[in-house]
Amino acid sequence: MPKPDLNFEQKHVWHPYASMLTPAKVYAVASASGVTLTLADGRQVLDGMSSWWCAIHGYNVPELNEAVNAQLQSMAHVMFGGLTHQPAIDLAKTLLDITPNGLEHIFFADSGSVSVEVALKMAVQYWRGLGQSHKSKFLSLRHAYHGDTFGAMSVCDPVTSMHHLFAETMPKHYFADVDIQSIRAQLNSHHQHIAALIIEPIVQGAGGMHFYSPELLGLMREVCDEFDVLLIADEIATGFGRTGELFACNAAHMSPDIMCVGKALTGGYMTLAATLCSQKVSNGIHQQSNNVLMHGPTFMANPLACAVAKASLDLLLASPWQQRIKSIEQQLIQGLAPAKNLAQVADVRVLGAIGVIEMTQAIDINKVQDFLIRRGIWLRPFGKLLYTMPPFVMNEEQISQLTRAMCAAAALK
Repeated sequence: MPKPDLNFEQKHVWHPYASMLTPAKVYAVASASGVTLTLADGRQVLDGMSSWWCAIHGYNVPELNEAVNAQLQSMAHVMFGGLTHQPAIDLAKTLLDITPNGLEHIFFADSGSVSVEVALKMAVQYWRGLGQSHKSKFLSLRHAYHGDTFGAMSVCDPVTSMHHLFAETMPKHYFADVDIQSIRAQLNSHHQHIAALIIEPIVQGAGGMHFYSPELLGLMREVCDEFDVLLIADEIATGFGRTGELFACNAAHMSPDIMCVGKALTGGYMTLAATLCSQKVSNGIHQQSNNVLMHGPTFMANPLACAVAKASLDLLLASPWQQRIKSIEQQLIQGLAPAKNLAQVADVRVLGAIGVIEMTQAIDINKVQDFLIRRGIWLRPFGKLLYTMPPFVMNEEQISQLTRAMCAAAALK
């Protein structure tokens, strides 16, 4: 395999949230298998990020490889406008079987951000169909993160999120603190203009890795019903077992009106997401004069992605995933506990297969990543957060190596 031309890459290839003027260091990957990334220089590192939370089964998974290869023999892609195919139908059946009760319809999208865009459109079109087009704003939560496209950015926290640079170009929505009194106050004042409350259930991801209780999640459902607004659950990061529940909404025995899923949907093999909604939402949308949902991605329901997603869900559901997540949770609790004693650590928190060390000051990402790489670990810190979302198949020895390295990194001066 030829050595990667990193000089060319540094000059011409843009990376996420990065500068071309002063590009951050990147590490070339030659291959990936199990939970291990093999770098181009021969070093091997455990991937504690599951490739931004999606590779829940690890890499080079035989069952998923087989699904892709088998589908490739018949059809790599076909447009979904006016056509359909069995992989999309099979995946839709499985998703409707495993998602919260009441979700009846699925719109396949090509990324998590796009699935949020679709969810927002569904909510607006629902109220328009009921003759209440004035209900076109959204209520979101402080520290929320819902994606990088413009509609999704508009419901991210306008102050603390990475999208504050675009604040003047985005539509203005309403925001509440993550407590029921604040949410209730905003709905009481503005419900006549609000189409939906959009939330990340239980775990707020890229907005700060904050956790909140299932009880609060249940109260959000109740207050939305009380003030007649829809509830959108963004389960892109939390879905498919990450929190210890198959979906975080299940922790409150709650069904949203609209739900977004993505990331782990295909086990990290392909980009695919979906927006699910209730019959109530669908009926409202279809009362509009044009009677259609106004969205249509080119790669919607890509057959390769649908086939590998179905195989990934089958693999997850056939595995002892609950026990695995519980075991990872206990190991993270024990392994990260020593970091609580460090003066530079503000908090240590764990939920399911999520472990977070929050520092008192912003992390020097290049310094910390280089430190972790030398200890055989790949993580991607951001802001003040050193965190892990490991693949569900990491074993006890690997989790121990991961947590020891995290604690050592947190102790760096």
